[in-house]
Amino acid sequence: METSHKHLVIVGAGHAGSELAVSARQNGWPGRITLLGEESVLPYQRPPLSKAWLAGQVDADGLLLRPRSAYDTARIELMTGARLQAIDRANRRLVLADGSALAYDKLALCTGGRPRLLSCAGLAPGQRPRNLHYLRHMADAEGIRAQLRPGARVLIIGGGYVGLEVAASARGLGAEVTLLELQPRVLARVAGPEVSAFYERVHRAAGVDLRTGTELASVEVEDDRVRAAVCRDGARLPVDLVVAGLGMLPNVEAARAAGLADEGGIAVDELSRTRDPDVLAAGDCTLQFSRLYGRELRIESVPNALEQARAAGSWLGGKPRPNRAVPWFWSDQYALKLQMAGLSQGHERCVLRGDPATQSFSAFYVAGERLLAVDAVNRPADFMLAKRALAQACTVDAARLADESVPLKDLLQTASAVPAI
Repeated sequence: METSHKHLVIVGAGHAGSELAVSARQNGWPGRITLLGEESVLPYQRPPLSKAWLAGQVDADGLLLRPRSAYDTARIELMTGARLQAIDRANRRLVLADGSALAYDKLALCTGGRPRLLSCAGLAPGQRPRNLHYLRHMADAEGIRAQLRPGARVLIIGGGYVGLEVAASARGLGAEVTLLELQPRVLARVAGPEVSAFYERVHRAAGVDLRTGTELASVEVEDDRVRAAVCRDGARLPVDLVVAGLGMLPNVEAARAAGLADEGGIAVDELSRTRDPDVLAAGDCTLQFSRLYGRELRIESVPNALEQARAAGSWLGGKPRPNRAVPWFWSDQYALKLQMAGLSQGHERCVLRGDPATQSFSAFYVAGERLLAVDAVNRPADFMLAKRALAQACTVDAARLADESVPLKDLLQTASAVPAI
């Protein structure tokens, strides 16, 4: 197909969208590239928003994924402040929220996701008091940072990565932090009990009032501010600032209306292609079948967004390189770097290598003799070796994993491997 006069439109200017645009050009897409973003700023990194940005360790320019000159050099047109309204697949045309239309030859949907909203008594649907915040965009982080001060009473709802990272940042700034988690432990969806217990101890030692198994019942709102929160057990918590980290919903409304997605996401293959040969997708809005885990997965992580974007760019440029990467994630809290490879769901045994009391250990998740995942705390070498072993679908001896007298490198090298994925 002659592509020199073709138009590639990418919707979503986050990690996936920015990477896909550059990757397509680097791989040889000769036509026009337009990158649409809802925000008024250049594409930027999101992970630091809950960490270095809140702590004042990085400015707005330091968050940018690329300088404007990089897009100019790659002949990528940026359309900021543009929101997708509808996709007309029959005519290969987009309708934007301002009523304008944009024709495409190839379309890439990198629409990401949005935070789940807090719902409780005292809060009308969609109500957003001035001191109730979610964290997805730079503007969200700016709002939180403007209200964070020493002694501020901060209530965090949700003990996932975002909630814990904001708690660590807020404590570092001298705020008084209370964190409510409905589940019996933090990180319940993504980590084993051993890792959850470790992070609970760390946060409590840092002064966080961390309450697991605790449900928010209602809030008291006055003058457009949350003044207090009431728990199901009757506890009343006066607050100055509330941050809700309740997970994410994929932005797939336009794709779903166009027949490209269901509620779970936009299904893509290993080259990020959808069921429509002219439409690709990448990032948090997608579902991709994993050979490693034998099921469709929606992975909410920057590395996954980048890998899918690069796969899409390779296909658009005529140099297809399928994405079969092992899922991996990271989280920075206090002086701890947690690096995770694989998915621990369905594990039968968690084997600890190292002592959590030293704040340097790894948790290996095993089903039978198969390694499913690793959570490595301040152990980058363990993370890298385990990630490589996961890519090779290695089997392991769980008993030997716990024995630190056996070098992990030797252990994984001598593992009985099945053909790599």
